[in-house]
Amino acid sequence: MRAPAATTPFSALHHADVPLLLPTAWDHASAVAMARQGFPAIGTTSLAVAAAAGLPDGAAATRERTRELARILGSQPFLLSVDAENGFSEDPDEVGEFARRLAAVGVAGVNLEDGMGAADLHAAKIAAVKAAAPGLFVNARTDTHWLGDHDEAETLSRLDAYQQAGADGVFVPGLADERRIARLVARLDVPLNILYAPTGPTVARLADLGVRRVSLGSLLYRRALGAVLETLDEIREGRPVSGRTPTYAQTLKLGAPAPGDR
Repeated sequence: MRAPAATTPFSALHHADVPLLLPTAWDHASAVAMARQGFPAIGTTSLAVAAAAGLPDGAAATRERTRELARILGSQPFLLSVDAENGFSEDPDEVGEFARRLAAVGVAGVNLEDGMGAADLHAAKIAAVKAAAPGLFVNARTDTHWLGDHDEAETLSRLDAYQQAGADGVFVPGLADERRIARLVARLDVPLNILYAPTGPTVARLADLGVRRVSLGSLLYRRALGAVLETLDEIREGRPVSGRTPTYAQTLKLGAPAPGDR
């Protein structure tokens, strides 16, 4: 596996003894709460950002909300990776400029998805981002398993193109077959990112296979929504409220500090 082009604290997490387990947040409170659990890096999830705003995911509708979230979280004492969908544009130069602005507010990494569009266009976006923000870790996602027909040759062809364009890591959400994961790891020159699935390999098993980054995608947000619905059922049915519930004071501390506490 080749060393990353730019050695940064975030890229180093992809070359450590254990894979980077990347929890994904959707606002200030969720990100800070996760960081306080000891996670050195936090990602964002485009589905949660879109759903919270009543906007569609994967439709380039959350560009400004994503920028604002990056501005809020980029100065926090944890490393931040932003889910930027497809870069919110089909123009590589515009994607590069968006990435430059993310880097300017302290973002350490960006995730770019191809949506099964033209591989050469996605490669051009990756190259534009690396030219505009060389220190930004680019995690290049292919959707051959998420949206496509799981074609192994197509997956490798796209990942090869993205590596050549300068991607620091590659991401194949939906891939859970252990033999295919191991074959990809053996062929790649950059770290492989896999999306954790409750029914798929454990984090420990993914580590054994050579995976260097494990993302949680929208799982935590969807679990949070599930907890809301379960709590409502418990209250409505007269049952004790179960599960972990932070106190008001604990939650208050996840917001901005009071003027006297700065």
